[in-house]
Amino acid sequence: MVTLSPDQLEELQVFLKEWLRHSGRTQADLRRALRAESIRMPVLLEELRRLHDEQGLRGVAERLCAIEALWQSEPDSLTQLDLDLDALLNEIREGRQTQG
Repeated sequence: MVTLSPDQLEELQVFLKEWLRHSGRTQADLRRALRAESIRMPVLLEELRRLHDEQGLRGVAERLCAIEALWQSEPDSLTQLDLDLDALLNEIREGRQTQG
């Protein structure tokens, strides 16, 4: 297999940073998903470079797509908090109506 060139690694880094920013995720989230040893970008890139060496570009793409799918399937904690607060407010309002 052909290894990633320095330019390709730089493009991958730019892509990862944009992807994380747009998805509201951090390098720590990516570290956990990749099971990398550190959140530092060079370590994350090294993990993906190793994957590329073993499985090619298709393997990297499949792994990143799987991570995206995992993140999409996780409930958004802020959305859950909003739902919990709405339920609490409704209970308070209902309590006021039965008392008044």
